[in-house]
Amino acid sequence: MRLSLSPPLAYGCRYRAPSLKHLLTFTLLPQPHRHHHHHRLTVSAPLLPTPLSLSSQPPNPNFFTGNTLFFRMEGDLQRFWSGSSINKNKAMVEHLKTYGVISSKKVSEVMESIDRVLFVPDGNAPYYDSPMPIGYNATISAPHMHATCLQLLEEKLQPGMHALDVGSGTGYLTACFALMVGPQGRAVGVEHIPELLSSSIQNIQKSAAAPLLKEGSLSVHVGDGRLGWPEHAPYDAIHVGAAAPEIPQALIDQLKPGGRLVIPVGSIFQDLKVIDKNKDGSLSIRSETSVRYVPLTSRDAQLRGA
Repeated sequence: MRLSLSPPLAYGCRYRAPSLKHLLTFTLLPQPHRHHHHHRLTVSAPLLPTPLSLSSQPPNPNFFTGNTLFFRMEGDLQRFWSGSSINKNKAMVEHLKTYGVISSKKVSEVMESIDRVLFVPDGNAPYYDSPMPIGYNATISAPHMHATCLQLLEEKLQPGMHALDVGSGTGYLTACFALMVGPQGRAVGVEHIPELLSSSIQNIQKSAAAPLLKEGSLSVHVGDGRLGWPEHAPYDAIHVGAAAPEIPQALIDQLKPGGRLVIPVGSIFQDLKVIDKNKDGSLSIRSETSVRYVPLTSRDAQLRGA
């Protein structure tokens, strides 16, 4: 049984990237009221696995990504990938909960509070589980990737803590961070495209995070995210939305002992790394999943599409 695929709109991170072709195989488990046998599917597609499991079996660790494919299939799988049944923010969150992407009550509440439609440019379907173009060779990541990163950082996004979002784009994840750390905390976004930063302020001003922006516990800045934002360091949580060839030392330096950094690391083949800084300053590093992101790069390189 061979599936045809629609091309992905963009990779799951903020920037565009060239296609990477790879042959993937997976097994579609039997569904109720169908013949009880497995169908072996061979799919020619870009290497864009997903962190979402469609069965009670543990997901294949080699079939993960921060990106979304569009499968032309019948039933629940089609509705899941295309998001065709989602037309409201709350329904989007419930959808992610149903498929096990969101298990945290706090993450669910925050994603329901920050309406994604405010952060997606007009003309796009804001609640599809897909990256969306935002201009300047950039995208807003897919909802399931935002949920994944929020859950990985949840323990470090408690009220009063400090969080840094490198590559803040439209401001969506920064706004989520701000709600989680609250008015006594600090949420900082760094974006190197001034026009995106300006529009992100307008987006946040329309959202549930607007009071925090006005009060100053949420702020966004133009800058090279590879250098972090020392002014409000150290940070309990740091998120990076593009792949670095190695973990930037500036981000390690700005991570608080006991803090956590989530960053894609690698070139063609990448892992979503979870870096915990221990109380003695040493690092514990693990790979959460394989991903496909574009490089963490300079403003000029991004605008050139390099």
